[in-house]
Amino acid sequence: MSRRIPVLIVAGFLGAGKTTLLNRLLRTRSTRIGVVVNDFGAVNIDAMLVAGQVDAMVSLGNGCVCCAVDVSELDDLFDRLAHPRQKIDVIVVEASGLAEPRNLIRMVVNSDNPRIRYGGLVEVVDAEHFPASRELHPELATHLRMADLVVLNKADRVEPAALERLRSEITGLVGQVPVYPTSHGRVDPGLLFDVPTREPNRPRVGEQLSFDELLLDDHTDDGHGDHQHGDHCHEHGEDCRDHRHLHDTYDSVSFTSDTDLNPRELIALLEDPPAGLFRAKGVLAFAVPDDPRKFVLHMVGRHITIEPTAWTRHEPRVSNLVLIGSGLDAGDVTARLRATTHLAGDPLDDHALLPVWRYVADDDALVGEG
Repeated sequence: MSRRIPVLIVAGFLGAGKTTLLNRLLRTRSTRIGVVVNDFGAVNIDAMLVAGQVDAMVSLGNGCVCCAVDVSELDDLFDRLAHPRQKIDVIVVEASGLAEPRNLIRMVVNSDNPRIRYGGLVEVVDAEHFPASRELHPELATHLRMADLVVLNKADRVEPAALERLRSEITGLVGQVPVYPTSHGRVDPGLLFDVPTREPNRPRVGEQLSFDELLLDDHTDDGHGDHQHGDHCHEHGEDCRDHRHLHDTYDSVSFTSDTDLNPRELIALLEDPPAGLFRAKGVLAFAVPDDPRKFVLHMVGRHITIEPTAWTRHEPRVSNLVLIGSGLDAGDVTARLRATTHLAGDPLDDHALLPVWRYVADDDALVGEG
């Protein structure tokens, strides 16, 4: 799989809850996050205050790094954060509440940096104030249409019927893009990016925790599951043991096929994705004997990248895909994936790969040949 670092853009109108969401992501113990704050003024990230500094890198502990930059500085900053010595797993850009997301997306997608890739635009919406904000700022609807995932935050502040109406309204704007209702910026990191499996550093018996470790601990374990909601429940005198929260966990559907896939059918599925799909990744084997390479897929929202490369020695020629989203119908997704296998007797010619080449960078096209 590609080791390019995903660059996730978190945007939304003033006060929607972007920094709250970011703070929770920073508590993902095993993930080293490079944070880019595209804003000027005081941005409170846990106990660290980044105040109007340009290109100032501040350590947040756990390997995370925070920077406050102007948009024009992003390319240089991506070069620095993506350098192997930083050991960053994901870069999160928190956009200014008045930022134009299109410009940030363009900078990431068109970047020449071979170590990064686009990780998606997450638009955070204030469920309580969005109707009034949209009336004053109609461009917010345009921003939503660019999103790969909409986080409907502060959902606990509106009545269930009003929340459902707002969710339906937003779905009407964004189509198949998942709309994820939650409160207090709670989003499972596994929906947004791959959480490394390495074990966090645990103190030995009798060893004192550092200040950074105390900040990250926040009386939680690993940043996943219902324990994240405990503070809210106890504040309101609720019993959390059987408490069902506004959002579901993310859905993940895995697919493996020993039979090569039909590239036209697979690309057709990706271009008309299942409702609720946010990310897809995997290794593809296509039924085209004239081009026996494997193809590595990364998909975020409607952004698809495919990288042809050679199979390693003794690597089985098997297609493996994982689709991640919110509200995925696992049965429907699996059935659609099975329909992309090429069961006909005659092999496909290289023309069948034409839809694939639309998503292959020019400098990747010759990789693995020979």
